[in-house]
This record gives sequence, structure tokens and C-alpha cells, in this order.
Amino acid sequence: MTDHDRDCLFCSIAAGEIPADIVHQDELVVAFRDVSPKAPTHVLLVPRRHVASAAELSGTDSEMLGRLFSVAAQVARDAGVAEKGYRLVTNVGSGAGQSVFHLHFHLLGGRTLSWPPG
Repeated sequence: MTDHDRDCLFCSIAAGEIPADIVHQDELVVAFRDVSPKAPTHVLLVPRRHVASAAELSGTDSEMLGRLFSVAAQVARDAGVAEKGYRLVTNVGSGAGQSVFHLHFHLLGGRTLSWPPG
């Protein structure tokens, strides 16, 4: 069973209460297109269980994280960005740019990405 924070935007999307352009969903992970894309391919990957950020992860989260990264690789292949490369990033805390406090990874691709970001 998943934890659902009623005030969390991403929990509500994962629960199907708020519509989104979903590209993948299973019992652990939901992936959907960002409504404000920063690259031609910009997909958000979130665990169904509410976790505020990567700072809250523990060893018991290994199955969920493994699935999340596996789904990210499949989404990148499906979007046609895997061969040329893509970025997978998460922000931890407001000082790093986290604006929705539910763990999520941005999958960005389809254009050249500079380093360092931001």
C-alpha cells in the first residue's frame, strides 16, 4: 500500500486525482511529462509512496529506487533520447531548487545540456 499525502501535488497525480500526461505507471513508480518542459523530452519520475526528498531515503528504498532508474532508462529509450544521452536529476531542498516536496527525478533530453546546470 502507498502513503498518500493529501496536500502533495505528486501524490495526487500518482493517485489519479489530478490529470497528467502519464508515460509509465506501475505499483511503485509513475512517470509523466512536465507541464513546463525545460527540454524537448522532460519527464518526471516519482515514487507512488510519499517521500519528501532524497534526504529521506534509506536502505529499505532500494527496490523502489531500482525500479525508478529502470523505468527512467525505458522512458529514455521510448522517447528516443537514450542513444545520444539524457540527464536524470533530483533536487534536494529549496536551496537546490526543489519546489514540490515529493521525491522526483527529472529526465531531460533531446537537446545539448550544458554543465554545470543552473
